[in-house]
Parts: sequence; structure tokens; C-alpha cells
Amino acid sequence: MSDQYGDPPPPRDEDRPGPYGGVFGQSGSSALPPVPRGGAPSPYGGSFGRPNPYSQLHSGPPKQVTIASVIALALGVLSVLLGLFALTSAGAPIAKMLTGDENARGVILVAALLSSAAYFLPAIFLRNQRPWARTMLIVVAAFGIAGSVSALPGGLLGLALHVALLVLMLQTPTKLWFAEARR
Repeated sequence: MSDQYGDPPPPRDEDRPGPYGGVFGQSGSSALPPVPRGGAPSPYGGSFGRPNPYSQLHSGPPKQVTIASVIALALGVLSVLLGLFALTSAGAPIAKMLTGDENARGVILVAALLSSAAYFLPAIFLRNQRPWARTMLIVVAAFGIAGSVSALPGGLLGLALHVALLVLMLQTPTKLWFAEARR
């Protein structure tokens, strides 16, 4: 019988069923655009035709990046304060406590300024979507974790802050946002 009438034409896109209509027949709207058919490249750039939520259409950095930059800025300010305290009369007791030598105020000042730079640089350039800033903050967080573990139980707050920095920098929205910068 198919010889008389020929093979049926392939179904057209408008003849195909649409996306799932929702629970109990409700028509739910999906936040994701439809996946293009026919192998056409997706304008959204995500895997399987899904949009990258942190593409160029996104207005700013993800909240993970904002929180990490605020934490890094706060740690940089604390480092500057330590350096300033090293210049006052409290400098000798601080140097004695940290190094064992009351005359090591200059060492404390230099270390505080270097550590403040290690926090301020990535905190500033992180929000500008610089991949090197993310890498630098991951390294600083790893050093902070190692230093805090060696100072336990007194380094518990520092450990928590540096673990938070590391986790925030390794989360998927942060990775996607910095991957977009490389394109």
C-alpha cells in the first residue's frame, strides 16, 4: 500500500509535540529556551544547548565572586591594621608574640604589607573577571588554610575564612563566569 502512495513525508517541526506541559496539565513556562533542532549551533553557548547563566548577558559577577572579594578585602584591611600596630608602642609585644624577638617590628611591618597586597590585588581584579586573580586567591586561600591549621585552636576564624574563600572560588558559577572571560 505504501508503494501506491509513496513514503510519508518526514514530520515538520510544528507537527511535533512541544515541551512537557507541566504537572496535571498545567502549562508551566520554562526558564530555559528551547533546544534548537537539526544540529544548529546554539546561540547560548552552554552544554546541550542550555544557556550559560554567566554569559555576556549576565549583568555582573556571581554572588560567590562578590562575597569572596569582600572577604579578601576585609583580610587585607586586617593585615594593614597589623602593620600599623607594628609601628606603634604595641609593636614590640606583637613582634615578641609572632617572632619571639621584640626588635623584629620591621619584619612584622613588611610581612603585613606583603600579605595585604596578596589579599587586595585579587580582591580588586576578581570583580574585573581576571582569571589570574581567581588563581591567586586560590593560592592565598591554600596558604591561609595551612597557616591557620598550624595555629589551631587560635586560628579557627582564619581557617573558616580561608576555607570559605577556597570553596567560593571553586564553585560552578565562579568557574563558568571566569571561563566566559577566556573566550
